[in-house]
Amino acid sequence: MATIAIIGSGMMGSALAFPARENGNTVRLVGTPLDREIIDECRKTNRHPKFAKHFPKGIPPFPEGCEFYQIEEMEKAIEGVDFVIGGVSSFGVDWFGEEVLPKLPESLPVLSVTKGLFDVDGASPLAKDAPRPFDGEKLLCYPELWEAKLAEKGLKRTICAIGGPCTSYELVAHDQTEVAFCGKDMEALRMMKNAMATDYYHISLSTDVVGIESAVALKNGYALGIALTIGLNQKAFGLDSELHFNSQAAVFGQAVKEMKKLLDLQGAGTLENLCVGAGDLYVTVYGGRTRLVGILLGRGLNIDEAKAELKGVTLESLVVAVRVARAVKALCAAGRLNAADFPLLMHIDEILTEKKPVNIPWEKFTFET
Repeated sequence: MATIAIIGSGMMGSALAFPARENGNTVRLVGTPLDREIIDECRKTNRHPKFAKHFPKGIPPFPEGCEFYQIEEMEKAIEGVDFVIGGVSSFGVDWFGEEVLPKLPESLPVLSVTKGLFDVDGASPLAKDAPRPFDGEKLLCYPELWEAKLAEKGLKRTICAIGGPCTSYELVAHDQTEVAFCGKDMEALRMMKNAMATDYYHISLSTDVVGIESAVALKNGYALGIALTIGLNQKAFGLDSELHFNSQAAVFGQAVKEMKKLLDLQGAGTLENLCVGAGDLYVTVYGGRTRLVGILLGRGLNIDEAKAELKGVTLESLVVAVRVARAVKALCAAGRLNAADFPLLMHIDEILTEKKPVNIPWEKFTFET
């Protein structure tokens, strides 16, 4: 059995403690500086304050429960571990890259749950060596970003990641879940799969980090676009009206089409990558924060009003949508892409950046073959 440290006790990082502990592994959950109350609560009750279930005690002959650490105790928490799971949100990416990764032993495998894409100026030293040259800007998935920043410090590390449709509360509830672990080191991926896979948590493996990570990041902005239709129908027929699925399905189809074009741009448009992204798109539409903000925008609120309505809710989808749209517009200006191929993304961007009202360009989704 393995010893695993999870750094970041948000909902997803903490949810991964369930399959890890139920497999009999030693699990050490470490809070960030923003997680002090969470760790205090876990120590008192053996339960994350956002979850209905207590952390598992494990299985015989490993009956002990999870261990909980504040961030100042991280050095103790990582002693003798087989791998580290990074459990921060995209808003904790810089902190994780500066305060955690450089302090870990270089040989220690890292598995990140953070989904997103980061845009960097094409003139910066970091961007110069990025594998996909965008004119003016580049989009990096977080493992790439961290590896590049560590290299600037003379440190070398391969960072793995988790992609696929998985909400934290459903993982805790043992709903059947299919994800993909991606990384450059297949041996490390197999070791982590062996530690984490259960009869409800099923893990595919891929060495295409850019493909998996891009697919699951792209779905964030597009899920918001699909949720717009829910708000539009509520606006037209009432808040308690029945759900309309034709419009959701139409935008879903367009979203997958545009995601495929963006993955092709990165040389990562395989069926496997697209399916992982489409699955993640589906689950994001039907639950979570992105759905909420999309519905509010569809009802007629502008982005500032929607943010105010959801005060305190982390909206990573907005960041990803704007970053991707900015890069696409730069490529269109350089003649490398055609904006007409991305009508949904362009409309989502103008809703978010120009506060334009929702007016989904349905006819631009049609085609002739």
